[in-house]
Amino acid sequence: MHVPVAIAERHDCDMADSSVLRSARPVYSVRPAFVLLSFWQRRQLIKGLVKRDVMGRYRGSFFGVFWSLVQPLIMLSIYTLVFGEILQSKWSRAGGTAEFVLTFFIGLIVFNFFAECVNRSTTLVLSNPNFVKKIVFPLETLAWMTIGSALFHLTISFVVWLLFHVFIRGAPSWTVLWLPVILLPLILCTLGVTWILSSLGVFVRDVSQAAGLFTTGLMFLSPVFYEASSVPERFRWLLYLNPLTFPIEQARRVLLDATVPDVAGLILFLGAGSLVAWLGLAWFQRTRGGFADVI
Repeated sequence: MHVPVAIAERHDCDMADSSVLRSARPVYSVRPAFVLLSFWQRRQLIKGLVKRDVMGRYRGSFFGVFWSLVQPLIMLSIYTLVFGEILQSKWSRAGGTAEFVLTFFIGLIVFNFFAECVNRSTTLVLSNPNFVKKIVFPLETLAWMTIGSALFHLTISFVVWLLFHVFIRGAPSWTVLWLPVILLPLILCTLGVTWILSSLGVFVRDVSQAAGLFTTGLMFLSPVFYEASSVPERFRWLLYLNPLTFPIEQARRVLLDATVPDVAGLILFLGAGSLVAWLGLAWFQRTRGGFADVI
């Protein structure tokens, strides 16, 4: 008579324990507003992570962070020689080699920001296993860290471009103030892509190899080395499916043509970028529970 009761009590205890474990499992927010809240609530942590990431990248080198200034200067010189002097590439707005370099370098700055985030995102979680094992650590901030580091390098490159512009043309127009507005939708879009790829990189290790091929191909499919109007009409719609085309063209518009950007296009791009960011966050939050099992 007592055996069934004991078995029943044990069964009830097991059910209670499993329900407690299920209730104790952390619930991660997938609300659209959490895209920005994840930054605002953890802004001090993100600031520390970005600083550590930037300093760690140059730790042990002789020039240190100074490399972040040297690299764009060297690349600017190389591209000037290859495309400006050897290949004699021209833009409709650019009358000489110096003007060509100013136009070309804007596209390269925008592309490098996106490419840096994409290439690093595939190993972002894998390279931080200690954070994965800490249940209380907000893993979604790692994507913000990558964005912050890439924005640091974008800023340095833009300062190089600005100094070159002042030397060649003089001070730029006030429309340069539109640049952060143009970059905001791209930042959101890149953030979403970073969340998706950082999650996929945990489960599918081939993603890192594919990302390198993707960014290389994207560089030649973006209006970095050429202007969008030079693409044949029947293929131009494919160019505008590229998320980098619009910000590159608009950045050149405000920085070189001294005109305001396409506001309607910016609103559409902001909506699309916000959607990609939310979808990326939702994917990351839904899959992060399995990170510890794989790592």
